[in-house]
Amino acid sequence: MPLDPSFVGHSYPRSEVYEVGRAKIREFAESIGDDHPMYRDPAAARAAGHPDVIAPPTFATILFGRYAMADIVNDPSLGVDYGRLVHGDMKFTYTRPVYVGDRLTVTTHIAEIATRMGNDFLTLRAEIDTEDGERVVTALSQLVIRAEES
Repeated sequence: MPLDPSFVGHSYPRSEVYEVGRAKIREFAESIGDDHPMYRDPAAARAAGHPDVIAPPTFATILFGRYAMADIVNDPSLGVDYGRLVHGDMKFTYTRPVYVGDRLTVTTHIAEIATRMGNDFLTLRAEIDTEDGERVVTALSQLVIRAEES
């Protein structure tokens, strides 16, 4: 059953706070094979003008997966079949880097729903802000829910 386009514009409640830890940034950098010193060394980050260690640009995928994906998968009225879902595209627009100690929240918005050749295309916008409301990054992701095999 195709996704209902009337969900376009729907927003989910703001997530709980996710505190960005030094170990999480280091582990993420290691997992993607990036040994940039600003992801591990506070002195290197400060020398580059940052208050502390920064996260790699794709670190925001952790928050997207934990909160935005959970919002849509756990919404029975939207009807996303996780078993048929594949990731199509993702981009990030930053206002500043993610820093150690940031306390971030995610607000998920359904930006677009389209059906092409029996597949549903779902575009999500995840606004990642500090708990005080400062925008840090906006993630835009297109997901594909493959057509059921007949």
